[in-house]
Amino acid sequence: MWCSTRKAASALVIFSLLSSVQGCAVVAVGAAGALTAKVANDRRTVGTQLDDQTAEGQVSYQWSKSEALKKGANLQVDIYNGVALITGQAPSQILIDEAIAGVEKVEYVKKIHNQIRQAMPIDASTQANDIWLASKVKTKLVADERVPSLQVRVIVQNSEVFLMGRVTNQEGTYAVDIARNVNGVTRVIRAFEIM
Repeated sequence: MWCSTRKAASALVIFSLLSSVQGCAVVAVGAAGALTAKVANDRRTVGTQLDDQTAEGQVSYQWSKSEALKKGANLQVDIYNGVALITGQAPSQILIDEAIAGVEKVEYVKKIHNQIRQAMPIDASTQANDIWLASKVKTKLVADERVPSLQVRVIVQNSEVFLMGRVTNQEGTYAVDIARNVNGVTRVIRAFEIM
């Protein structure tokens, strides 16, 4: 009896593992499909998308070399078509200047939007709220046919919404209006490249 129960349990475990692996494969294929769709529908070339991503990594590396920035600042870099949007908080102008100097060392970056706020870094609960707020803004953008949501990058820092991407002036205006009307958004800043 124990042997057949053990065999049945083993078979159940193996079946569960196989089902789990198959589920992971479905999720992986779905994620890869979504990424492929995003890359294919992006108004930037694939090469530019890769260059932007590489430049973001280079900026992060420059910042990582500074103990003062690592300990005292909360920074984020988003690069779109060679334009860097720098957001976050730093408690002094000296740290802000150091952060910008790190971005300037990356040759690929052709323009910098400095949106670092001189303040103490936000806490974890505020960061969690920012993530929630970003998802609400993205959902509203996806639901509106006037905005090419795959072309708009949404960044949220301390309830301020920053919008990047390559859009027409009208598309950008619609996106800003939609973001402004999301409950909890305190301010919307455009960092669009107008086509």
